[in-house]
Parts: sequence; C-alpha cells; structure tokens
Amino acid sequence: VQLQASGGGVVEAGGSHHLSCTASGNIGDRNALGWYRQAPGKQRDLVGFVNYDGRTNYDDAVQGRFTISRDNTKNTVHLQMNDLKPEDTAVYYCYLRMAQQDGSAVVFWGQGTLVTVSS
Repeated sequence: VQLQASGGGVVEAGGSHHLSCTASGNIGDRNALGWYRQAPGKQRDLVGFVNYDGRTNYDDAVQGRFTISRDNTKNTVHLQMNDLKPEDTAVYYCYLRMAQQDGSAVVFWGQGTLVTVSS
C-alpha cells in the first residue's frame, strides 16, 4: 500500500485550502483514512479521520473549520481547511489505518505536504 498526498502550498490567514491523498493497493474494507500534522519543533498530532462507514472525528483545534471526506471509488481522502490560522502551519501527513483479523491494526503514511498560513 502506498499513499500519495497533494495540495500543499501557501495561503493567507482566513483563507481556505484543500489537500487530497490517494491510496494505492489493497486497502481492505475496515479502514480509516485521515490526517496528522506536525508543526515546526512540535510533535505530530492528529487532525482527524473518516472511518470506512463515513463517521468522522476531529481534533478540537480544527473542529468546525476542517472537513475530512473520502471517495471510496478512488481510495482518496480529502481535507478541506477553512478559516485557516497561522498556527495551522504544518506538514500534513495522510494515513491509512487497516484493521486486521486478529484485532491489531496496520498504519501506512503518506509523504507529507507543507501548508503555510501567512498572517
């Protein structure tokens, strides 16, 4: 399985931006697609995810501003970011979490894409 993210760039504070990430290979049925981000000098934090059944979960810092969706026909996850703030500046990583039959999970990562929000 490989994940390819795209859409990084520079955006002004208050603006919107969109990222997408496409998974190739057999991603299974019971999976979650989502995003983490890592700001300069900080740890990688969860942004949110969307389960195979469409349920979503977001970090409090982005709740109400970011929307994660998925297109199962294309194995693609989208991150729509609105009302961006300078503190949203980070490298954004998409990920795929695949549930295994034994109850464990395997996680695959995309390569990361930089979003810079200018004030």
